[in-house]
Amino acid sequence: MTLWSGRFSSPMAQSLWDLSESYSFDHVLYAHDIRGTKAHVRGLEAAGLLSSDECLLLLSTLDEIAGEFEAGTFVREANDEDVHMAIERRATELAGPTGAKIHTGRSRNDQVATTMRLFCRDATTEVAGALLRLIDTLVEVGLRQRDAYLPGYTHLQRAQPVLLAHHLNAHAWSLLRDVDRLMDARERMDVSPLGAGALAGTSLPLQPELTARLLGFREAFANSLDAVSDRDFVAETLFDVAMIGVHLSRMGEELVLWTTSEFHFAALGDDYTTGSSMLPHKKNSDVAELARGKSGRLVGNLTGLLVTLKGLPLSYNRDLQEDKEPLFDSIGQVLLMLAAIDGAYHSITFHADVAALAADDETLVAMDIAERFVDQGVPFRQAHEEVGRLVGEAQRSGTSLRDAVAASERFSGYADLFAPGASLNARRSAGGSGPAAREAQGERLRVGIARARERVNG
Repeated sequence: MTLWSGRFSSPMAQSLWDLSESYSFDHVLYAHDIRGTKAHVRGLEAAGLLSSDECLLLLSTLDEIAGEFEAGTFVREANDEDVHMAIERRATELAGPTGAKIHTGRSRNDQVATTMRLFCRDATTEVAGALLRLIDTLVEVGLRQRDAYLPGYTHLQRAQPVLLAHHLNAHAWSLLRDVDRLMDARERMDVSPLGAGALAGTSLPLQPELTARLLGFREAFANSLDAVSDRDFVAETLFDVAMIGVHLSRMGEELVLWTTSEFHFAALGDDYTTGSSMLPHKKNSDVAELARGKSGRLVGNLTGLLVTLKGLPLSYNRDLQEDKEPLFDSIGQVLLMLAAIDGAYHSITFHADVAALAADDETLVAMDIAERFVDQGVPFRQAHEEVGRLVGEAQRSGTSLRDAVAASERFSGYADLFAPGASLNARRSAGGSGPAAREAQGERLRVGIARARERVNG
């Protein structure tokens, strides 16, 4: 018998049950549901709908049920459609008639909405913490290789040299934005739906503000229809996670390139690489490829939920059950990705000599020659044209740019720009890629990380 069977003269068809049941995946919400239910029980006592003894009995019963879940001894009965009904059914078994009062003034609509907000609030905090650990690792690797540099790329063509720390810190800044987005989402979801009932509230003297405070929410809902139908917070969490996935995919693509024989800028540790079942010599950066691949899964989960939500009328519709599996999957997958990429960077060996040789590519000096012209009062477009013509002539004649500069009366005084590291050291503007800007940037990043950590922990 279901908890709503009074209206019906026949049981649910098996095919509908198979389509409808969600315990198989929503049982992971047990702790959040029990937390919300305990607040509801205390709210019922405050409203005079439960005696203090009944309240204490139900609270201890819910603690017992939580213990069963944690010990792996909770038994799902055949009619437990979801985790919420399973917990109520078990509470009634343990507490008798008092257990049957546990759902007074509450609908599964506001119950589930509350549980999901509690879950998302915890999940965003956990993911943000994992992001901060990866950010710390990126900073650490950059400090460990303080003077290492490599080519910076546009269009995947060598453009200008950059410090390795500058390059890794660029990823750190993008991940810090991910932390900010998660915390923004957490702030917006900090509203309790408990007390909204099925859609229109209740005639019972419940106090939504009280249960909101008990659950640590900033405030209670303002509109009961919105409270039970809103899944913006799930979609926003999925977007934030998908954006993290995009950033990790870019980092993964980079690690794949860096660790090829063609680039040979870096190698990952044996514990973060795999071999081939056929080719004995292979050492594959699978960790980076898997992170790159799973990002599509995260984008797909977001897209699926948005399509589900787009045509729903107010208020609650059963379609909303489809918010859970993509959310649980995305949170689980992104935590796996963050831990693995963090470990990969911890294991990395950077081949500074190879990277520096690539970064000292003489063609990258062209910009420095043009900027020295500008320092001498030559308009930039003129300087760009003259240097571009010199580069083109050198390439067409098979001459090195260094030799072309030395042979040119116009450019012969610029040979010093070809010294190893000279182009890197010339980048001195604030926020730029050279050593002169390093300390100010590092301090700014440290401040940003500290603020993000304070926000997450707060």
